[in-house]
Amino acid sequence: MDINTGAKILNIQINPKIGDKMHNCNKIGEFISDNSKEGLDLVIMPEFFSTGIDDNSFINHPEEEKNSPVLLYFGELARQFRTNIICGTIIEKDPEGKLFNTSYALDRNGAIVGKYRKIHLYNYLGGNEGKKITPGNTPSVVNFDFAAVGMSICFDIRYPLLFKNLIKMGAEIIVAPAAWCNLTSAPEDEMADFINCWRALNVARAAENLVYFISSNQTGKSYPYLYSIGNSMIVNPLGKIISNAQNNECAVFEKLDMTLVRKLKREYPVYNID
Repeated sequence: MDINTGAKILNIQINPKIGDKMHNCNKIGEFISDNSKEGLDLVIMPEFFSTGIDDNSFINHPEEEKNSPVLLYFGELARQFRTNIICGTIIEKDPEGKLFNTSYALDRNGAIVGKYRKIHLYNYLGGNEGKKITPGNTPSVVNFDFAAVGMSICFDIRYPLLFKNLIKMGAEIIVAPAAWCNLTSAPEDEMADFINCWRALNVARAAENLVYFISSNQTGKSYPYLYSIGNSMIVNPLGKIISNAQNNECAVFEKLDMTLVRKLKREYPVYNID
């Protein structure tokens, strides 16, 4: 891994069109193209970015890694724009027929250089992610050419020991594709508390691990009774929110100072402290 001092990040937040994979992929492709002039080191996109939150779309139409049209599409974009990509999540069907909620890491040549199967599935308050999806069991850190990137997905954010493992494995940046949502019928004050909790979790995971923490969330109404809260963020290792997409469909470009995280890791080695 080259020891570069700056990392050019594109964090994407969208409201996917339910079940229309190519529409959603093209929307993200336009964001990448529009922000490619300065050069990109990493693109991050949300959980279920290609299908939206829709059981029929991703359970009945999973993708096999070797011939996934979504992975082929973003592999071509990675090559075209010479960027690494964290491919949000897709529902992966393995050779045994098991389904996983999987995030893929692509390098600048479009090759799959890492993957992470979501460990902590959401099975609470009406959530049934584990009904047909198998939980993963292996943390993942990808040594890209600009930094070491730890991978997590959505509800993982509530489990701090996963992130401790990632920094022990060398993570300098941790990404969190997400579809963090609440009921559309939730009272206004409850929704505000829900969003504040999400923001606090983002800040905590960055500050306690001395990493850049990047969440890429869906936004807007994502199902008749679900509302994705947006607030995709980039938080620095000191816990400062340096970007927040609020509830807009957008791509946020930031250049991260990697000397900050490396300096802090030398001076305050939290990965060695239990």
